[in-house]
Amino acid sequence: MLALLTLVSGVMAVTTRQIFRAAIFLLFSLIGIAGLFFWMRYDFIAAVQVVVYVGGITVLIIFSIFLTQQAGELLPKQKPARQLFAGLAAFSGFALTMLQLLQHSFTATRESSVEPSVENIGMSMLSVETGGYALPFEVVSILLLAAMVGCIVIALRSKPVTI
Repeated sequence: MLALLTLVSGVMAVTTRQIFRAAIFLLFSLIGIAGLFFWMRYDFIAAVQVVVYVGGITVLIIFSIFLTQQAGELLPKQKPARQLFAGLAAFSGFALTMLQLLQHSFTATRESSVEPSVENIGMSMLSVETGGYALPFEVVSILLLAAMVGCIVIALRSKPVTI
């Protein structure tokens, strides 16, 4: 049910033409992902998902939509060439993901398993050695910066003058 919620909300977020509804569907999709993390008993990562993405990025997007007073406006209909490119990009991403999943063996050994505690996750996040997550941690910080810049751009967009 969580995967279905995530997938349906994600599809609706990119196909709806109303910007506020797209933000709400994105919110439900991110909540579904957090639910999957809770279900897999990765409580810390699920909490980070809720705080950073659901509580941070989605609220920023919704705030910038309301700040510009464009909540009820329809997004412009995309050109067929853009729709084709978006479909090809989505299919390429799906094919790459499936290729990686099929090539991976998914066998866990007792020695490589790490207890998913806050201390172990924190040490892994700050480690720059093999198996460390310092680089992905910095990539996420750049993602948050890009989201904030995008919200500022949406908020500062000037309205057309009507005579």
